[in-house]
Amino acid sequence: MPFCQIKKFPVPIFLVLFLIFLSANFNRSLAQENTDLFLVDTKNNLLGFKIFSRTAEKITNNELYDNQPKFINDLQLVFSSEDPSGNFDIIMYNWESGKFSNMTRTKNKSEFSPDLTNCGQYISAITVEEDSSQRLWLYPINMGEPELLYDDIEPVGYYGWHEDVAALFVIGEPNRLVYPYSREDIHEIAVNPGRSIQQRPKTGEIVFLDKNNNIVADGKTTYELKAYDIEKRETSSLGLALGGSDDFCWVDKNKLLMARGNELYLRKVNKSIQWEKIATFNIPGYGNISRISISPDNKKLALTFEQLE
Repeated sequence: MPFCQIKKFPVPIFLVLFLIFLSANFNRSLAQENTDLFLVDTKNNLLGFKIFSRTAEKITNNELYDNQPKFINDLQLVFSSEDPSGNFDIIMYNWESGKFSNMTRTKNKSEFSPDLTNCGQYISAITVEEDSSQRLWLYPINMGEPELLYDDIEPVGYYGWHEDVAALFVIGEPNRLVYPYSREDIHEIAVNPGRSIQQRPKTGEIVFLDKNNNIVADGKTTYELKAYDIEKRETSSLGLALGGSDDFCWVDKNKLLMARGNELYLRKVNKSIQWEKIATFNIPGYGNISRISISPDNKKLALTFEQLE
């Protein structure tokens, strides 16, 4: 496995203790809202991208935290779910059968931000370990023993895959986005990145929000979208993100999707600087879309909605 070959190298103990403290405090803010997941029908073709908001179907009914959905194929997604004891596990959902299954069931650890590795054999997740270490782990699809990846890079808050390597949001003062080309070459892409880290489809670019300079547009705080070219090690601008929004999702190479409140917006990054509102959701008891994921065949959208009081 190419992505499992990064070896350990020593980190000064005083730095480890400081980063563990930051990680513990950072992680308390990960799950402060009660959320549920919805599936929505979509279509992407030469005529454009369509969202059929009336098809929104709630797939979780937890009074706690169900969040961070990620499609792993055209029939299944994974997400992080909180149980009554305050523990977080990775759950797999098949919408054809309507069945849920636990990818993890750990009493003294919590797992966040699941995704599928490039080889398709593992679900990756940020794991908060018993000593509060926060690192990237691999959980086999066949339910075998999990494997620790990048054991010398922590505490990790978020990440985004580019083929077999993960760009990592490392918690600190300031937070950093790094890319481990090798054991000896941990390249710093940016400081103060946003939490959403996504590969731009069919390119060698990792895209993120640059939170160093905030801009007010239409009365909303927004940030610049940056694209890091893995091969050239160069960063370029993709213009402004949607004001008041932190997370994004690529529909294809040029269509970018973001949410604000109960609305979804689309922008064609190769043609326009303007964001176009393409869907509004009026679901009783729910608002504020916080996470977005689209199925590989572009026929389903998974949305995280906050439960309203």
